[in-house]
Amino acid sequence: MLWQPAYVGLGSNLDDPELQVRQALAALGRLERTRLVLQSSLYGSRPWGLAEQPDFVNAAAGLLTQLAVEQFFGRLRDLERRLGRTPSTVRWGPRRIDLDLLAFGPLRLETAGLRLPHPGVVSRNFVLYPLHEIAPDLILPGGARVRELVAQADRTGIWRLDGRPLEHGA
Repeated sequence: MLWQPAYVGLGSNLDDPELQVRQALAALGRLERTRLVLQSSLYGSRPWGLAEQPDFVNAAAGLLTQLAVEQFFGRLRDLERRLGRTPSTVRWGPRRIDLDLLAFGPLRLETAGLRLPHPGVVSRNFVLYPLHEIAPDLILPGGARVRELVAQADRTGIWRLDGRPLEHGA
């Protein structure tokens, strides 16, 4: 089976979010027939959607996998459960860990449970900035380059946890 690039967005705002994201990054590196090849710095962000909750810690991971997209996505859901994510009754509510499949090679896909590329990539700065750090020249299906998207992104409510300034693309 060929190796396919996959990009995953990570987020947490419960139970020591930095630790949760770091543990999830390490766990991604242990997925079968998958290699973690890139990981962004950690970013802080204000909640999106439901505002009355703690700030988030976000990151992005670049992986190579031999798994089919459905298998890979299933492994992400399994990993979330193993890391303590529980089903939420509140959309965009607090969570211990969130793993979003942002892109999988050049694949465009729309099923009941999975849309690729992830529809939030283009509009959510907490996804774009970490992804830009590891893959600025990634061209998402549809032709948008991450570098171009982040150049248009709003910087409000996002910061790097290491204190370095945000890179703003193009």
